[in-house]
This record gives sequence, C-alpha cells and structure tokens, in this order.
Amino acid sequence: MQRTTVFLALAFALSACSSTATSREDSMQAQPAATTGALQAAIDAPGREATNRARDGYRHPLQTLEFFGVQPGQTVIEITPGGGWYSEILAPYLNAGGHYLAAVPTAAANSAGAKRMIAFRDKLAGNASTSGAALVEFDAKAPTFATGTNADAVLTFRNVHNWVAAGNADAYFRAFFGALKPGGVLGVVDHRAKPGTDLATMKSSGYLTEALVTKYATDAGFKLEASSELNANSKDDAKHPNGVWTLPPSNTHDAADDAKYKAIGESDRMTLRFRKPR
Repeated sequence: MQRTTVFLALAFALSACSSTATSREDSMQAQPAATTGALQAAIDAPGREATNRARDGYRHPLQTLEFFGVQPGQTVIEITPGGGWYSEILAPYLNAGGHYLAAVPTAAANSAGAKRMIAFRDKLAGNASTSGAALVEFDAKAPTFATGTNADAVLTFRNVHNWVAAGNADAYFRAFFGALKPGGVLGVVDHRAKPGTDLATMKSSGYLTEALVTKYATDAGFKLEASSELNANSKDDAKHPNGVWTLPPSNTHDAADDAKYKAIGESDRMTLRFRKPR
C-alpha cells in the first residue's frame, strides 16, 4: 500500500557500545541543552490535546525520552501508538531533521481497530505539527518492521502486556531487533508486576514482571543497558479487581470507588532501555 511504500523508501534510504548491565540505573542518556530545549518545546506545544497534557505527571515524557536517548535527527519507530499520546510529541520533535514512523496493526475493514486507525491517521493529517509523520501498517500475527531499516530507536509504551496475552510477544521483539541498526535502542515502558508473579496472573491483570520483558528482549538478541524508576508509582500494588484497567485512565471500576483509584493514580511502570549490539 502507498503508506507502506513511503515507509520502506524512507527506511532504506536512511541508515554506545552495548552493555550487559543488569543493575537498576536511573542515568539519562547525555543530552545537549539545545536538544532538551527542543524536546521540551514539543511537549509544551499548543497543538497537544489538553487531556494528553494532563497526564504528563504520570508519563514524564521529557525524562522518558531523554532516558531512551532520542535525538531530533534520528529515525524513530513507535509501535502501536494508540491514540497518539506520544505522537503529539515525537512527530514535531523529529520533523525537522529526523523521521517519526508510527507502526499500527492492519485491521479488518469496518472493525473497531480499523476505526481507531482511521481516527489516528486523521489526527496526524489534521495537525500541522505532525505533518512529517509516516503511518505504516504491519501484520499483528506476524509482525515485521522492514528488517534492515536502520532505525535509531524503536519505542513501545504500554503494549507488551497485550502481546504477552496474545502469545506472540517473542515475534515482536525479534521484529524490533531486525528493524534497528546495530547500536540502536529499544525503549519499553509497561505496567509492572511484582517479581515472581505467575504468567496467568500477568495475562489477566495487564501487569508484567521486568524479568519476563527482559527475557523476551534478550532472547531476541538485545542487551539490557539500563532501567529507571522515573515512571514508578509506589501507591500501586498491582492488585485490582479489573487488573490495570481499574486505574486511570481506563477507570474500569464502580463509581463509588472513583476517589480511591484517583488517589492511586496511574499504574506502576517499568522503564527499560535495551540496545542492539554492534
């Protein structure tokens, strides 16, 4: 399809040392002041939706993207960006000298997924600040992100639990590895389960252990470089009647419990930086 063709043309036209660190680190990737300023400007841009901006306190976009080392001249693939929360930041940030590629699963015509994808495409097209974004599709059952695209970074936010539940997380991580250039970064944020949580509970609750995510990544060939607590939430014990969806922003709970879950806030999240060896 045409957008996929655009993606492939960009990918093949574009073309740190890895670490075996397994200890927890909160170190950011070194960022020039001008880079931090450009990223903050994208976060502060008036084009962002107010409901998205209201969640900055839970999602920490500046610190998270700096931790992943995202630079304005890079090619960055975001996997299943949902409603485009990070798209509103990454697209304008990368528009001047880099490339933002939003990868979404192909959906059957007239399905709920197709409607979401159309809405996301319209959002990108209708926002001048995201005009440089490229929307590409992939097969969710056999994902591939144009192996050899030389992407600098692949980022995924709160998606791995869906792939674990579907039983194909390993295929995604292998596809990420193939899409990155040697030395490229895989950045993962997801809901965090307590160590030792069994797989069935992880699938039903939406919370994953760091050990499981790390195993998927390292089995695919990545090295864990660093982890951060910047998206942690000590108020979240990961034990809720409707799993992580009990909490904001899903708020799948009785109205009488609204204050209780608002006081907890959004989920406790792991933030992991992996690197593809050179």
